[in-house]
Amino acid sequence: MTAPSAGAVAAFLVPALPRARVAWLRLLLAVFAVLDATLLTNHVLSHVHVPEFWRPTLLGRLLHLPAPTALTAGLALAAMVLGVLLVLVPRTRYLAGWLSSLGYLAWVLWSMGFGYVAHDHMAIVVAAVVLLTAGRADFDDLRPSRRAGWALRCVQVATVMTYCGSAVSKWVRSGTPWAWANGAVTVWAVTRRGSALGDWVGRFPQFLVVVQWVVLVFEFCAPVALWLRGRWLALAVGAVLLFHLSTYLTLGIHFLPTVVCWAAFLPLERLPRPRGVLTPAAARRDPSRAPAAG
Repeated sequence: MTAPSAGAVAAFLVPALPRARVAWLRLLLAVFAVLDATLLTNHVLSHVHVPEFWRPTLLGRLLHLPAPTALTAGLALAAMVLGVLLVLVPRTRYLAGWLSSLGYLAWVLWSMGFGYVAHDHMAIVVAAVVLLTAGRADFDDLRPSRRAGWALRCVQVATVMTYCGSAVSKWVRSGTPWAWANGAVTVWAVTRRGSALGDWVGRFPQFLVVVQWVVLVFEFCAPVALWLRGRWLALAVGAVLLFHLSTYLTLGIHFLPTVVCWAAFLPLERLPRPRGVLTPAAARRDPSRAPAAG
């Protein structure tokens, strides 16, 4: 077996991907950032009056991020909302990315400092940072770009490594992989969290052991998605979505921040361009990008 050439390695790590995919992913993450801050991690606003309870994570300490106040938390939320509004305007789209990413990064670091560090936010925090390096991107720009490819590949790697890291954690904490897979962790989780579907599934502990083995194998094999293409990739992403839907229905665990990042694998550039996002000036510079009549 011959070793891959430097060019093949570079093409894998820094693929040339359409810039439009970056534009769509930025829009998706900008919208999710607002939803996350207002629905999932909204405890930041309720904790601004107890800064003594905030324990910054390592990244928060490295960035010298102070504890949130009503003013700074409000500014971060306003930046995320403004980012959603400006991302559809071509001339302010790059600024929108900075507003949304920096506001969301501060918000997530504040959230993690007031509670446990949720590993479901790892990939989306990576996305918030690396997408800033992709440069300008338009929804209809199908030109391949290695800057876009590098940013998207970073998001993809962070996404799959979230699962692989979870499997390694199960291994380390249990001593052996099969100790976790053969245990009663899912039965305990179903009993503790409770749901109609979870209570029913909990009646079949041997079936849950099989499920645990499937989950463990899936998490260890998640990096394989980096090499999948076409229908196989679509099947893998569909399986991931089905897995998270089942965990939500049985345990109430949604893992939405990571689920959103799976969009980096999808050909988002094939989506129709939103109306009104291309200025007449841009169309004059490149007539092929002008909106179709009617």
